[in-house]
Amino acid sequence: MIKSERACTLGGGKEKIERQYESGHYTARERIDKLVDSESFLELGMLAHSDQDGSEEKSAGDGVIIGLAKINGRPIVVQAADKTVFAGTEGKVYFRKSQAAHNFALKRGFPFLNLMEGGGLRMPDGMGSDGISQVLFPNELLTHHREVPMITAILGDSFGGPTWTAVSSDFVAQRKGTSMAVAGPRMLEVATGERVSNEELGGWKIHANHTGQVDQFAENEEEAIASIKQFLDFMPQNGGEEPQFKETNDDPFRSLDEIANLVPTRRQRAYDMKKVIEHIADDHHFFELKSSYGTALITVLTRVNGRTVGIIANQPMKFAGAAGDKECEKATDFIVMCDSYNIPLIFLHDTPGFRVSSEAEKMKMPTKIMVWNQALAQSTVPKISIIIRKSIGAAYGNMCGPTMGADFVVAWPTAEINFTGPEVGINVVYGRELAQSEQPETDRAELLKSWSFDSSPYKAAGKYMLDDIIDPRETRKFLSRTLEYACGKNGSISERRLANWPTGY
Repeated sequence: MIKSERACTLGGGKEKIERQYESGHYTARERIDKLVDSESFLELGMLAHSDQDGSEEKSAGDGVIIGLAKINGRPIVVQAADKTVFAGTEGKVYFRKSQAAHNFALKRGFPFLNLMEGGGLRMPDGMGSDGISQVLFPNELLTHHREVPMITAILGDSFGGPTWTAVSSDFVAQRKGTSMAVAGPRMLEVATGERVSNEELGGWKIHANHTGQVDQFAENEEEAIASIKQFLDFMPQNGGEEPQFKETNDDPFRSLDEIANLVPTRRQRAYDMKKVIEHIADDHHFFELKSSYGTALITVLTRVNGRTVGIIANQPMKFAGAAGDKECEKATDFIVMCDSYNIPLIFLHDTPGFRVSSEAEKMKMPTKIMVWNQALAQSTVPKISIIIRKSIGAAYGNMCGPTMGADFVVAWPTAEINFTGPEVGINVVYGRELAQSEQPETDRAELLKSWSFDSSPYKAAGKYMLDDIIDPRETRKFLSRTLEYACGKNGSISERRLANWPTGY
C-alpha cells in the first residue's frame, strides 16, 4: 500500500523517470501541467494501486493519472498514462480509474482529454478466463455517443488500450516517432512470425497516408498538446451546447478583392483552395484535419464572424479536386463530427466528379459515396453550399448541391454545373458523329460553346434550383449574413441523428 503523496508523484520511481527523460519524453504529470491551466488540476485516485498481490508498492496510481482541471478557464476531465508504472500497461484498477473519469465527463458534460502511451493490457491482470473476462473493451468507449468531445494525444508508443481510446476519439494528435497499433512488434512476431519496426507498424506516415486514424501530427510533445488545445477551442463543452463565439475585429462584410485572381476561370488550371478558405476565415486563420489523407478534399474548422464553422472543400491541386475512397471517408467523418457538436457546415465546390476506375470499385466507391450522402442527409446543422468554379455529376450532390438539405446553395457567376465535363460529355454523346464529320475540330468547338452555355449556373438559378449567383468578392459577406439567418431558431443546435455513428467506416 502506498501511503505517501510524494511516493505517488514519483510514479514508478526516479530511475524510470530518468529513463523517460532519456527517451525524450515527459512524465504523465508534466504532460498534464503543460495541458491545463496553472494550479487547476484536481487529482482523483492518487492513492490507488494494483490489486495484484505483491505489486502494491510499485504501482503508484496503477499506471494512470486522472482528474479534473481547466483549459483557458473551461472545465475538462483528463487522464494521462504513466509509462513509469509497468510500462503504462492497463491493470484492473487502471480500468476502474479510467472508467470513473469517463463517466464523470459524461455526467457533468465536460470534454474528456487523453494523454496516452503504453503497452496495452497488463498480462497478470488479463490472464486466465477470470482475468480476461473482467478486462474486455470498456463499455464507455463503445457507447460514448459523442455526448462530450473526446480528444487524444498519442505521445509515446501505444498498443492496445491507448489505440482503442484514440480511434474512438473525435480528434487525435500523434507525436512523430511514436507508433500506434493493435499490438506491438514483439507480440506480432511471436503471434505471426512477422518482423516489423514500430514505425512500419503504426508510425505517423502509416496513419497520415493510409489509415486516416490520426488528424494531426507533431514534431514534439509540446506541439501535440498545443494541437489538442486548439481543437478544443473550436468545440462546445458537450453535444447539447454550441461552440463559444470568439470576438473578432475582422469585418464580417470584408470584401475579398483578391479572390478573383486566386481562382482561374479556366477549369483545367489548378489553384490552392486553402488560400480561398484563408480569405474567407476570420483573421485568415483555420485549423485543418487529416491534411495528408484524402488530399483532394479539405476539411477545416474555422470561424466566420465569430461563429465556429466546418468547411468541406474540394482541392483542385490534388486530382483536380476529384474525390476517391479516402476523401469519402474523410467527408463522412467530418460531417458526423460537426453535426454531433453543433457546428454549421460550409461546402466549397470545385470538382470534376469522383475518381472512377476498376481500382476504385475494389475500394467500394459506390458504398462510400452513398455513406457520405447518408451522413449528409441525416445532418441537421445549418449548411451553406457555394459552387466556386465547377461541380460535376454525382459529386455535385455529395458536396450538398440542390435537394441535399442545404439552407442556401449559390454559385459564382463563372461556375460550371453539369452531369459530366464538356469534353467527356461531347465524346460520349457526339463521338460517332464527330468521327464521321468532315470538320471535326470546328464541330467540336461549336458543341463546346453550346455545352458551356448549358453548364452556366444562370440556367439553374432561373428555375430556382440555386438561391443566387453571388459576386466572389462578397463570399464572406454572404456567409456572415446567411449563417446568422440559418442559425436563427435554435442557434446551430442539431438533432444529433449522427451522434451514434461509428468512428470509422
